[in-house]
Amino acid sequence: MDNNYFKSVIDADEAPVVICDLSHTVVYMNPTAVKRYEKRGGAALIGRSLMGCHNADSNSKIERVIAWFKKDPANNKVYTFRNEKENKDVYMIALRNDGGELIGYYEKHEYRNIESMALYDID
Repeated sequence: MDNNYFKSVIDADEAPVVICDLSHTVVYMNPTAVKRYEKRGGAALIGRSLMGCHNADSNSKIERVIAWFKKDPANNKVYTFRNEKENKDVYMIALRNDGGELIGYYEKHEYRNIESMALYDID
């Protein structure tokens, strides 16, 4: 399948998506992430280590999650943070290849606000 489909899904997400490899290098940021992290460098963060954006405690937690992801192909999602101000939960999600091997991870933001858009409001 054409990878443009997958990129389109990520790029259309209204939540920031930062994808990292196992060396913690940022390999992709969707437009929302570029905008959200603009003060920290925005698109210039691509190719840089995510570990430089966090403190030692956070880096340790990231390493613990990666080790857990590696233990079992069923270990794929960890709840990492609650942001009351934005009414969202944050997770680390494992990225695996077709063989189930861990190849990277990303942070998933799930907003808990009730949708204000009307159903099928397309007219």
